[in-house]
Amino acid sequence: MNHRILYSFANFGDAVAVQPASETARTTPSQAERQQGGEPPLISYFELARVMERASRRFSGLLRTELTKLGVDDIGPAQAMVLLAIGEAELSVGELLDRGHYVGSNVSYYLKQLADGDYIDRMASQRDKRSARIRLSEKGRKLCAELREAAKSYERALTRGEQDRRNLETAFQTLHQLELVWGNAHRYGF
Repeated sequence: MNHRILYSFANFGDAVAVQPASETARTTPSQAERQQGGEPPLISYFELARVMERASRRFSGLLRTELTKLGVDDIGPAQAMVLLAIGEAELSVGELLDRGHYVGSNVSYYLKQLADGDYIDRMASQRDKRSARIRLSEKGRKLCAELREAAKSYERALTRGEQDRRNLETAFQTLHQLELVWGNAHRYGF
């Protein structure tokens, strides 16, 4: 799919323009009016955020399907994402919160479920006995490896050539830039 993407992050009010080659029939009336004038449709940040949220929900559904295929019924997609965020590291809960941008009460609940299911090992920190260090158990490492292997088949379906890989990289860089800009705007304002 050919997309023409224009983006600027200098000001929160800037728009992202996207003109899909095959999806002009699904435009809003204002987008259709702009297209008749020869301009590409302007996508607002709110519309972009809605698409990102829907894509995230669809990914959670896909992850739930993969967990079911693997016979994992004691954790859900959110807990699986926590496992993937931990990876091969040994982290404190605070480091995990920073790494995954989770809400503290949610991650505590997820970690309890993961510990109860033997997906992670929790040990008291050597420096501060009130603080716990977490790492994947053998069961957690095995599940992460299986999920990464399943992801490879989806990646192959999405990236059939070099242009698709470049598009995926561009999408990642754009979303990462949005994450940084929106995070800074939330913390510090404009």
